[in-house]
Amino acid sequence: MSEENRLWNRGFVAVCFSSFFLFMTFYILAVTLPIFVTETLHGGQQQVGLVMTVFIFSTVIFRPLTGKWMDEWDRKKIVIAGLSLFILCVAMYPFVHQYYVLLGLRLIHGISFGMAATATGAIAIELVPERRKGEGIGYFSLFMSLAMVVGPFIGLTITQSHNNNLLFGVCILLGFLAFICGLFIRLPKRVVNTKAIAAKGWRKFIEPSALPISLTGSVLAFSYGAITTFLSVYAKAIGLESYASYFFMVFALAIVVSRPFIGKWFDRYGPNRLVYPGIILFTVGMIGLSLTQSPLLFLLVAVLLGLGFGALLPSFQTIAIQAAPAHRRGLATGTYYVLFDVGYGIGSYVLGTIASKTNYHTMYFVAGLVVACSSIIYYGLYHRKPAASNAKKKHVLQQD
Repeated sequence: MSEENRLWNRGFVAVCFSSFFLFMTFYILAVTLPIFVTETLHGGQQQVGLVMTVFIFSTVIFRPLTGKWMDEWDRKKIVIAGLSLFILCVAMYPFVHQYYVLLGLRLIHGISFGMAATATGAIAIELVPERRKGEGIGYFSLFMSLAMVVGPFIGLTITQSHNNNLLFGVCILLGFLAFICGLFIRLPKRVVNTKAIAAKGWRKFIEPSALPISLTGSVLAFSYGAITTFLSVYAKAIGLESYASYFFMVFALAIVVSRPFIGKWFDRYGPNRLVYPGIILFTVGMIGLSLTQSPLLFLLVAVLLGLGFGALLPSFQTIAIQAAPAHRRGLATGTYYVLFDVGYGIGSYVLGTIASKTNYHTMYFVAGLVVACSSIIYYGLYHRKPAASNAKKKHVLQQD
């Protein structure tokens, strides 16, 4: 294989593992902080949602800023700065004993996560050969999916022993490993891009061509937030607490198993053959989750949700990147995750409010309906446009 088409180089491996440990920490905290808030800090469902919303709020603000910095400044320094702040924030969790202190910490922690996640994502995309974008992004996302396998399982297992010091100690270790891997990232030198700097107004922070698919991704994230934020407390409410960690394992394993095929199918057949089946699977899984009462169905819907999410997330991200000019792909990455995080944060709060006013069954049913609506948004904002463009070109050729 020619050097220019080589995927697994040193820099790509380092950034994949840095992202893996980064997201391991994220998922451990995502599934255990709801329990920490309700049992240790004695908060309610809305307070659980707010803990995630505050985190996402600051993440959203720094995603586009980081995307802009990545296109203009020293990328290695940006990723190291983000990872350094991230480990510093994680080290503060053992000292939290009040709810509002937790909110303040989550605000700063979201800044570090926004910087680190956006920077590692942009670097990974840059290191992937052009002809293997779908495959490369799929493998990079696979490491995040592996974090989804191990993270929640470790977090919920530790939580069952009610040992918060051990929980936060593990998170500190993982954050440190993310930082160490970040130090080993090697990037090719490049000249500062004057085109990126020349952008005016809001286009300095947002890539317009990535907006249509990013809006679709935000709808998916709205419902996805119900899984990571409320699944652990929902499982306890329906008497399946001991199966919660296995749910996340099955969910992520379904993503892991399908991921090597997803990227290749995207490169060969295009996104539409992945997106619509993915939406159907995720919708059925969410509605099934709202109805589940047995361990078997509980784990079966985890498979459906994993397959659906595994098809959708890398497809949306690849579309966003390929839609942007090469010199603005850092911004495209930031734009996609900004809207994804906005949907995630809003979903965590809104769905938490629905759960507090009704119950978790209703909340997951509503989340399923929202995912179903994303098919309409995808068709209107993305799928229909290429079709209309091709029809126009065909009409012009016929006239000629």
